[in-house]
Amino acid sequence: MAGDNVAQMLAVMGPRLRVVRERRGVTLADVSRATGISPSTLSRIETSRRKPTLEVVLQLAKEFGVSLDELVGTAPAPAAEPRSTAPHSFGDDKAVLPLTRYVGGLHAHKHVLPAVERPPGRPRQVSHEGYEWLCVLYGRLWLALGSQDLVLTAGDVVEFDTRILHGVANAGSDGPVEYLIMFGPQGERLRLRTPPAVGRGTGDTNSP
Repeated sequence: MAGDNVAQMLAVMGPRLRVVRERRGVTLADVSRATGISPSTLSRIETSRRKPTLEVVLQLAKEFGVSLDELVGTAPAPAAEPRSTAPHSFGDDKAVLPLTRYVGGLHAHKHVLPAVERPPGRPRQVSHEGYEWLCVLYGRLWLALGSQDLVLTAGDVVEFDTRILHGVANAGSDGPVEYLIMFGPQGERLRLRTPPAVGRGTGDTNSP
């Protein structure tokens, strides 16, 4: 059982490290320069393709200013930092609630971007291994995907390969933005399944 707990902690640590890094608006290259850990190693850790050593975990916890409890999931996810009066940009003030803790497979998070007085500059973009599905619950979300700029509203859903440069920001000044993310670190994708058609008005449920 203890082994299962350790495996579970390591499984959630990668996505949590990614959340903390993005919340601070820094790239893998930025973290690499600060810690001496290569970007490729950091990417593999964030996508759960590599188990971090204790030395690496301690380095990253110190760099991000978080506790080990926060990284392994035995404490609540880091709370959003106090709102700044500077223009809002990707990663600043974002609150993130991890929704899954199982080992491997898709990971789900709920993100909340606070209200802004005015739309920010174009969101800072990042890229990494994996595949992402995003659904807006409330507000207007600015998604900068490659060279495209999309403004998504409640009920809008997008999916994309996260190797494409991408970034998000609050696109409006009328309130916060809430959205869900499903992330497949190994490129896992959601599968759309619909029930078979049933008889419409005929009462025949066996018709092709």
